[in-house]
Amino acid sequence: METGLFTANNVWMMVCTALVFFMHLGFSFLEIGLTRQKNTVNILFKNIFIICVGLVLYYIGGFNLMYPGEFNGYIGFAGFGLPVPENGLTPDYADGGYTYFTDFLFQGMFAATAATIVSGAVAERIKLESFMLFTVIYVGLIYPIVGSWQWGGGFLSTLGGDEAGFYDFAGSTLVHSVGGWAAIIAVWLLGPRVGKFGEDGKPKAIPGHNLPLAVAGVLILWLGWFGFNGGSVLSADPATTSLVLTTTCLAAATGGIGAFFLSTIMYKNFDLTMFSNGILGGLVGITAGADLMSPFEAIIIGLLSGALIVLAVAFIDRLKLDDPVGAIAVHLICGIWGTLAVGIFGDKAGITQLGYQAVGVLSTAVFCSLTAFVILFSLKKTMGIRVSKLEEVEGLDMHEHGMDAYSDFRMNQH
Repeated sequence: METGLFTANNVWMMVCTALVFFMHLGFSFLEIGLTRQKNTVNILFKNIFIICVGLVLYYIGGFNLMYPGEFNGYIGFAGFGLPVPENGLTPDYADGGYTYFTDFLFQGMFAATAATIVSGAVAERIKLESFMLFTVIYVGLIYPIVGSWQWGGGFLSTLGGDEAGFYDFAGSTLVHSVGGWAAIIAVWLLGPRVGKFGEDGKPKAIPGHNLPLAVAGVLILWLGWFGFNGGSVLSADPATTSLVLTTTCLAAATGGIGAFFLSTIMYKNFDLTMFSNGILGGLVGITAGADLMSPFEAIIIGLLSGALIVLAVAFIDRLKLDDPVGAIAVHLICGIWGTLAVGIFGDKAGITQLGYQAVGVLSTAVFCSLTAFVILFSLKKTMGIRVSKLEEVEGLDMHEHGMDAYSDFRMNQH
């Protein structure tokens, strides 16, 4: 491969790495915007902790756990640190798409996303120490093991033979559902926030304190998805990259439209939060098959993702599960839908492929739910996972951090 093409590929991958990093600002804005002022510092602290510890853990062992080389298809480990292979910085590595270090950094940005998904779902009532310990274990061990099943050449990638297998282009299951399954277990074990469900059992709205920030977060996440999906091409190939960005954007747009229309019909108002989460649902839904779909198929996937958001939020409320930002609906429900959509639409559509996709969804569900339960239940029985009622009512910012996000602009927070 000529040096110019190798350099162009690598530069594109580094740009995508920066865009995925930028998504963490989007997650932060979305979470603080949809929650109350008194917990802003706590949420920002968690998000910064996730990206910092996630990268270090991925360096220590996560990268080599996810890409172990020859292994038994279920779990393998290539050693600690980043031992650069002989061809690691040359066009002989990864078909000239990027260097070894770019590979590590791009994949490392993905790793932290799984815990960020959980952060939003458990906002406003989880103990910070317990969340940090959970993050270390889940990002350091669970996420890379699941990733190795497909992206590392494990058993999911070889279902039905070398030419077939489970398919997840950029992580509807391997990133979003991995976080989503942990989120639903965490929300169940934590219980709802004080005041979320009345004596009649009906959900009560707990409005977020800054919707402009929440919408800014959604738009930043949409921008970051150019790197999330665009970088998953693993080169700057013009044809595939332009298709992926087109399908990604169309699914995001129609996800928002689908959620907007259905929520308006059901609730008789123009709900900005539903519209915003519909966009994210469309993005998650297209992520598994962004390189396989036509623009029209991406529109259909997005529309159905947006509708699913509205229905899932209502269903989660009926189960008395309290998810302040809608993370379970967006990342778990739309992650499952997007993964199955690979067997329904696009270049791989067919009943056999749909079966492979279902195996991937189910195996991830079982492993992630069980491991998340073991980790969180152990923490609950030892150090506890929920703050006291007084701390929750008065706000985690003052009790856990001793500071206020808006020290010169106090409002009635209760």
